[in-house]
Formats: sequence, structure tokens, C-alpha cells
Amino acid sequence: MSFLFRLLPCLALGSSVSLALANIAIAAPAVQAPAAPVANTQLASPQIEQKVDALLARMTLSEKIGQLVQYGSDGGAEPAGDNAVAVNPETRTHVDVLALARKGELGSMLNVVGAARTRLFQEAALHSRLGIPLLFGADIIHGYRTIYPVPLGLSATWDPVLVEDVSRMSAKEATTGGVKWFYSPMVDISRDARWGRSTEGAGEDAYLGAAMARAYIRGYQGKDLADPESVAASVKHFAAYGAAEAGREYNTTDMSDIRLRQVYLPPYRAAVEAGAVTMMSAFNALNGVPATANSYLMTDILRKEWGFNGFVVSDFTAVMELTNHGVALDAADATRKALQAGVEVDMMSHYYDTQIPRLLEEGKLSMATVDEAVRRVLRVKFALGLFEHPYARGTEVAQAVDANRPLARRAAEESFVLLKNGDQGGAPVLPLDGRVKKLALIGPLADAAGEMQGAWGGAQHFPDVVTLRSGLAARMKAQGGELLYAQGTDVETNSEAGFAGAKKAAAEADMVVMALGESSRMSGEAGSRAYLDLPGNQQKLLEQVVATGKPVVLLVFSGRPLALGWADRHVPTIMTVWFPGTEAGNAVASVLFGDVAPSGKLTMSFPYAVGQEPLYYNQFPTGRPPGDADLGKPPGRDTSFISRYIDVPNDALYPFGHGLSYTTFGYSDVQVSRTRVPLPEANDPSAKNLVTVTATVKNTGKRPGTEVVQLYVRNLGASVEQPVRSLQGFQRVALKPGESRRVTFELGFPELSFWNAKSEEVVEPTRYMVWVGGSSRADQEAAFEITP
Repeated sequence: MSFLFRLLPCLALGSSVSLALANIAIAAPAVQAPAAPVANTQLASPQIEQKVDALLARMTLSEKIGQLVQYGSDGGAEPAGDNAVAVNPETRTHVDVLALARKGELGSMLNVVGAARTRLFQEAALHSRLGIPLLFGADIIHGYRTIYPVPLGLSATWDPVLVEDVSRMSAKEATTGGVKWFYSPMVDISRDARWGRSTEGAGEDAYLGAAMARAYIRGYQGKDLADPESVAASVKHFAAYGAAEAGREYNTTDMSDIRLRQVYLPPYRAAVEAGAVTMMSAFNALNGVPATANSYLMTDILRKEWGFNGFVVSDFTAVMELTNHGVALDAADATRKALQAGVEVDMMSHYYDTQIPRLLEEGKLSMATVDEAVRRVLRVKFALGLFEHPYARGTEVAQAVDANRPLARRAAEESFVLLKNGDQGGAPVLPLDGRVKKLALIGPLADAAGEMQGAWGGAQHFPDVVTLRSGLAARMKAQGGELLYAQGTDVETNSEAGFAGAKKAAAEADMVVMALGESSRMSGEAGSRAYLDLPGNQQKLLEQVVATGKPVVLLVFSGRPLALGWADRHVPTIMTVWFPGTEAGNAVASVLFGDVAPSGKLTMSFPYAVGQEPLYYNQFPTGRPPGDADLGKPPGRDTSFISRYIDVPNDALYPFGHGLSYTTFGYSDVQVSRTRVPLPEANDPSAKNLVTVTATVKNTGKRPGTEVVQLYVRNLGASVEQPVRSLQGFQRVALKPGESRRVTFELGFPELSFWNAKSEEVVEPTRYMVWVGGSSRADQEAAFEITP
């Protein structure tokens, strides 16, 4: 979904209901209980259901349809007088949105934010016949006014508690602007760095993605949806959007049901089980059926299997796009297929308002289907407390909140991943110390406030941002040093006009920090790339600065993994800092100078070359593996005829879970509580702690640091081929120099199960290998068996 409240006029179309339908009898159907336990107990409240029943019985058809259609305003200046127009994207006809609100024919609005602006429309809705409040939704992805790292960077913290905290902060800020619905989190698994929306998710792993999904839901929705500081989450994009072929935005996805359920669905499921009250359908087709018309996803899995009792909103014009997919002949066909599949709210296509009346009249759509859709929307509105608290709360937050900056700064500090840290004169290049009297800062992202917030950067209020130049200049001044600055080049250019100044600054300095990478627009929606190297002539600038002989620290700003092969061979120290947000400069300075030791770990693999994509650590072994790296064994056959590339390794340059600190950590004594584990009866999903894994981690260096201890599992002998290893546990552990700690992981049915050829989640009598370490290349192992 595009950030239309900032970039483009929002689009909408008025609701017109055929007069011939005015006398249709409207009766609410009996509620059918889902096969699975309801996912959100607040939505299942008998009190809420009674209110929904009573209100639904009073609604006219036009009022019902209004709840299922989402409109935007003009997105620009405040409306003049009573006129707030929106435009239908297909017919380009205009409609008076305020008039629709006054008639009770408007249910929700897209990217209409701000206390005054939301009040304008809300007052109109509350003066309608039934006074049903509007639900204001917006693209709040990683902060409303105080911006924290892009989600891919935030996932590199491996810190769900932190993710929950910043999400709560964002909800508290946004509710002062009338926003009660976030189109977030994006929980799509992304194994292809070419895909621009990798920046919005938690990377390539299902286990970690599920942990992050739960944290976002807890933060956004809080303990009580009715809390004025809580917002409804919209989990997106359901489903498997991150597997778009060739990493190309909006492209199709095709996969087995095993892969869908084992790799791509777990984060969505985790979000639903955590209580998410809305979902967003994806743009892509899955196995030939567009997600927005996919009843297997929306009804069979989401509602019947998982017990989801909230509502589904389409992505921007996704209902309209069913005709482009070729599965719908016209607007009426698209409307019928989407609504019957389980998409309750039509975002910006405005097909539902124009087509539902005719479909009902022709008998192609049942009133029961319409009523159930309305019921789900009203359920969420009652649970959110909109009828009691319809307006923005408190004093509106118009810029970054000073009290929230420390949390945003900590999130940035924890997100940075130290990829390598070479030696300079016998000591590591980082952290910087008092010997650096002149520090050169070079690169197009060194003084770029507009780029620090990344894609979907909230309000884009750039004066709030502490740039890298600002943060480092203050730090160098405080310790009696000097910062030399040269932009060198732009992000995307072939001009070398600034190269001479950059090399001059490097020559005069004791140390060089280079700020290179992508612009914020290069990742995010519609940000797919066919090349993953440094854009423009940044690579050439890097090579010429390195040639000066001065030690270089490369800071990589990006919303995805980049191919950094040359830098890995020639630059002593590299740290990826993503797009850090409001506190970018302060956070970078704190980590570079050692106030905070880096603790981030990669959640997407960094490739040697783009030709490796999609690239991920938990691959299948194949029948001709290129050597079992997990077991430290070489290939067992002629190396010409194995599954490999002839020009680059199969593995990543920097693998999943990798990340260095300013100290070192050692692992030892990996043990399992028992080597023979009885098979759980009837494959009981509630079976917990079937086996316990313990290991010792020690800080073997001279500085304090935080290590992300990771547990990996391999299943050998299963009826379906399993990955060479899969993450099944992690812990953040802070250790002083020389300190050791025993860490414990419990493995139960959720961690040991897999999906078999019958699409059943099972545990079988097989052998398991486990590893504990600091990355997906962990080598300290143990083993156990599941016995019949």
C-alpha cells in the first residue's frame, strides 16, 4: 500500500444504493462458531456480541455497505467549508466524503490523520442516524512522530521486549492524532533481498518472524483494546507476499502447501494467536489464486483452522486488481469473489459500494454474507471503545517526543550489526578512542536527514532527525577532536565532482567513516532491485578512499542485504546500520565510540552475489549436498557433480544470525536432558518441554557485551525432507568480561513438529541434532531421538 497521505491524493467513491433495494428485508444470521477456539477473546465478549446484534438489526443496506468500504480524503489542505472530496480510481468521479459520513455510509478512512482532521469526519459520522464512529487507519510502520529503525533493522535486535516497547510508544503517539488502526506489522517472510519490502519485515526465518509478530501485536493492541492508547493491528500481507518470484513487487508466488505452512504462515498464525483483530490480504496470487479472492487462505485456514474472529481488509485497490489477474470479468465478479472469500473491507477500489446492491438483487450474493462482514467490522469498533472514545486522545503529538528519544535511540543501537572488525596497529578498529583526533566523515548518507527515517518513515518531519554528521560532530567536539566532512557523491549519480574533496578529507584524517548505501526510496513498496551492489558510483568512491591508506569504517545504510564482496576483502571494518530513525546520529556515535557495544544479529543472509537470491540459511540438503557444513564434513563425491555454484560459495557472505561485538564469546557443554524422548500421544500440539537443551556461554574478551544465543535443530529421518538446520530458540544474554552463564531452551511439539505430505503438523520417531551458538553456523552440538 502506497504512503498516499503523504505522496498522492487519496482516492474514494461515494456509495450509491439502488432504490429498488430499499425495501429488502434485512435479517441478521445466526453466528457460526469457528472450528478452532476464537483467537481474540475480547471480540468474543457476549456483551459486544449483544451490541453488534442490536445495531445490525437497525441498519439499512446502505449503512451496512458503508461499513465495508474505505475512503480517503483529498489528502491535501483542509476541506473548504463542508466539501471534502475523494476520487474514484477507476471512473475519476468525485464524491463528497463528509456527506457520506453524515448519512452513515462511511465506515473507515485511509491515511486521514491529525486531531482536527479526524474530528471533522468523526463528528459528521456521529451525527448520522445511528452514530456509528469511523475507524481511522494509517501506514504507521516504524513510528508515528518519533521514528525508530525500519522493521528489518528492528528485527536485528532479536529483542521482542524492545519491539513491544517501541510499538506501544508508536500507538500512544498516533492515538493523539486520531489514528486507531495501524496497517502493521508486516510479517511476510522474505528470503530474497531483491524484494524491496524486505525492509518492512523480520527477515527470512519463521521462528524469529513469529516472535516479532507477537511482540508487535502486544505493543499495538496492549492488554485492552478499549484502552484509549491502544490501536488495532492489521497483519499483512496475507499470505506469502514475500515469496514473489524474482523478488519483483506484486509478482506471483507458487509453492507447496508444506512450504506455505512450515515457512510462510507461522508469523501470521502467531499474530492471530496473540490476538490481532484485523488482517490485510496480499496483492499476489498464491498458487494461481489471488490472495484477495482466496477462500483457502481467508476462510479455511484463517477462520476455520485458526479461529480468527476479526475482519480482513484488502490492500490498496486489490479487489479491483482481481480483474487484472484475470480471475474476475468485471467489478461485480471481483466484488463477489473477494467478499465470499472473506475480505470484509474494500480498500480504495470502491467496488463493494457500487456492486453489492446489484449482486444482492440478482441473487449472486447472500445477505447473510454481507451481514457477517458487517458484524466483524462492528465487533472491532466496539472492542476498540470507539463508541465511548471516538476522538483523538489528549494533546496531539506534532513532532518527535523528547521523552521517547532514549527508547528510539536504544532501538537503533541494538539494531546495528557489526559485520567485521579488522585490526589497525594490533588493535581492533572499533571502538574509536581518544587517539582519533581528526575523523573524516564521507558519503551521501552522512548528512541526509531525509534518508535516516527510511521507507514509511511516519510524518517525515526531518528537523527531528539527528544526522550522522551532527551526532559525530558533537562527539568529536566533546573529546577535543575535529570532524572533517565531505559528501563525496550522491546516492545515485555518476558525477565524480566531489571525489577530490572526499580524498582530501581522508588524507587529513586519522580515521575515515564512510556512510554509503541506498536512499530510503530504494527499498519499501515498489522498491525491487535487480542489482544489490552500492548504487551509483559509491563503490568507486569507496575504492578511491580506501586507496589513500587510511583505516576505513564502512557504515551501510539500507533496507535489505547488499552484496559487499569487495568491501569484505578490502575494508577493515563494516557495520550495517539500516535506516536508524530519529536518533540516527546519536546512536551511531554511541556505538562507534564504544559507549554501547554492538549486539545486533542478521535476520537476512547477505549474499556474495545477487545470483544467489533467494538465499537463506535453512536450505534443504538435496541428494548431492556440497559438503555437510553443519557436521563439518567434506563432500562425499566428486565435487564437480554436487549442488553448488562454480563461481561463488553456496553459503552467505554474512549468514543469518551473524553479528560481532567489541568482545568475544565462547560456547561449550551443550547437553540434552534426555537422549530418548517418547513420541507425544496423538501428536498433541500442547505437548511442552519434551526435551531441554542447555549450554554454557562465556564472555572471553575484555569488554562487557550482549550475545544473542541461538538454538538450531535438524530433524533426520522424517517422512519429508527437512532443512539442514532451523532456528528454534534464542536469548539475549549480557555478560561481563570472563563471566559465564548456563542458558536453557525447552523443546516441545511446536519446536519439533513439521508439516507432512498430508498437510498435517506432526512429530515422528526421528533423530534430532541440536546446535547452540552465536549464528546459524553454530558448531557446538548434541543429539536425541524421538522414540515410538
